[in-house]
Amino acid sequence: MAENLIFDADDTLWENNVLFERAVEAFIDHLAHPELSREQVRERLDEIERINCRIHGYGVAGFERSLLDCLRHLREEEASEADHAELRRACAPIREQRVELIDGVEETLRELSLRHDLYLLTKGEAEEQTGKIKASGLGGLFSETMVVPEKNTGTYERFVTERGLDASRSWMIGNSPRSDVWPALHAGLNAVLVPHPMTWGLEMRELPEQHPGFHTVDPFSRLNEHF
Repeated sequence: MAENLIFDADDTLWENNVLFERAVEAFIDHLAHPELSREQVRERLDEIERINCRIHGYGVAGFERSLLDCLRHLREEEASEADHAELRRACAPIREQRVELIDGVEETLRELSLRHDLYLLTKGEAEEQTGKIKASGLGGLFSETMVVPEKNTGTYERFVTERGLDASRSWMIGNSPRSDVWPALHAGLNAVLVPHPMTWGLEMRELPEQHPGFHTVDPFSRLNEHF
């Protein structure tokens, strides 16, 4: 029987967070704080990002804002033109939206699409995410692609209700415990975690224990063994 397979995009289908991590490392190098360690600077940046994401959403513009806010906070002064130029340079590879598919993704999706109904549900800034979906060449494999500002329990409840999908036969598949696993389970869907070594720290949470609707599959290509 066909299942409804709903896929995350960033760091599930293609690489994403590694670009942000490189920008963070460049930012810490540029900041060169005389007292704080790299880990301490990162902790401050995480705190600022956590707040800014709730206010301004996701995407490269919000990320660059967080870098700038962190620089101002830690230096206790306004950023210079040189600072602005360096932050733009650090974020430039993210803005280019070059998509690097994760190994096995395209082949696995093509095979799964022969047996199941595939959807793409990703969060972020709409124009950026739409651009990446187009650049990936994967859009035609999905019955529908959708970009939302946040993925929470209400998002999944609306997603299945508006499409008349059976939640018990719907699976959210992604790399984020916070955005892909827990809210989907709370909405009555099933969930599959496909771990990624570079998952953003703010997306991490403990995983369910002995939940009948939850599985971990690694690597992505092994989804064919489950569906």
